[in-house]
Amino acid sequence: MWSKPISMNVPQRVLVIVTRRLGDVLLATPLIRTIRKAWPKISIDVLVFKNTEGVIVNNPDIEKIITIEEDSTIWSDIRLILKIFRRYDMSFSTLAGDRQVFYSWLAGKYSVGLVPDSGINHFWKRCLLSKWVYLDNLNTHTVLMNLKLAQLLDLNLHHDVIVSWKEADEYRVAAMLPFDMMSEPFAVIHMYPKYPYKEWSKEGWIKLALWLDEKGINIVFTGNKEVNETNDIRHIFNSLPSRSVNMIGKFSLSEVGFLLSRATVYIGPDTVITHMAAAQGIPTIALYGPTNPVKWGPWPKDHHVAQNPFVRQGSQNVKNVFLIQGEGQCVPCHEEGCGRSIESLSDCLQNLSPDKIIAAVKQALG
Repeated sequence: MWSKPISMNVPQRVLVIVTRRLGDVLLATPLIRTIRKAWPKISIDVLVFKNTEGVIVNNPDIEKIITIEEDSTIWSDIRLILKIFRRYDMSFSTLAGDRQVFYSWLAGKYSVGLVPDSGINHFWKRCLLSKWVYLDNLNTHTVLMNLKLAQLLDLNLHHDVIVSWKEADEYRVAAMLPFDMMSEPFAVIHMYPKYPYKEWSKEGWIKLALWLDEKGINIVFTGNKEVNETNDIRHIFNSLPSRSVNMIGKFSLSEVGFLLSRATVYIGPDTVITHMAAAQGIPTIALYGPTNPVKWGPWPKDHHVAQNPFVRQGSQNVKNVFLIQGEGQCVPCHEEGCGRSIESLSDCLQNLSPDKIIAAVKQALG
């Protein structure tokens, strides 16, 4: 950690930069909550990639969400720069990339951010930022890494991941389900992550669903609308029991947030929905393979300590989260599938026994 000897008053406008994936945006909410609690009356804006704002659109700590295309053009970058240039008293960059650090410096009169390492290539970042901390991309959870930015300012830390929705979301979700979600038990299953290398086997999901049906538990399937158009989904749903409800592509992220808050149990792979379930405090069965759980494990509700919830290897239970890791000496490899491509599958997940997942669900349900 390092800081320049600059005097700083209480800021009136703050920008938080999280231009990456949905999970990154969600896991920045503890930092945003920390800033809000430290300075309740200030305005907090957040800069994210377009189509990732849904996970924070109803967050009460945020005043305004600014979006930019992931593959932005020079002209869109210029428009963004004109929009944010020195408009903020303080800016936070939760990412150590060139563009994010540059945006932070441009936007904030006082800038706080991450720097990849002490190498000469990143010397300019250390010069631009008012305060910075080295990024630990292996042994520090993303929530804790983000909160290190708040520690630079001696703020009291708030660790909870924030999932929020509107009252209208509650009415719409309840109306769309064919059972009474307020009184009947139901499981939420999210089969498909963004990339295939994080997927579990189709046969595993079918066996799990059949077991849940035998126990009298309704099953609600969530996912992106693109998933509903695949042959895999049609094959899977033809094999599923009558208690299965296909809500894939039918709910917004806010609506999924409310759905999860009422669920009896959740089962899913490494995806933003799994992080949302863990944040709600419901029993969460998280299926992990290549991903490093130290860095990216679902943050359990009420885990209010500056300590990683999970270790690198092995299936483990912390509070409401049951992280089930695929087996193998190479796990977690931190790679994108056995074919080293986001479209390839991971043997550690494909070979994960359904009986192991069912045992975890039994344990979670007591």
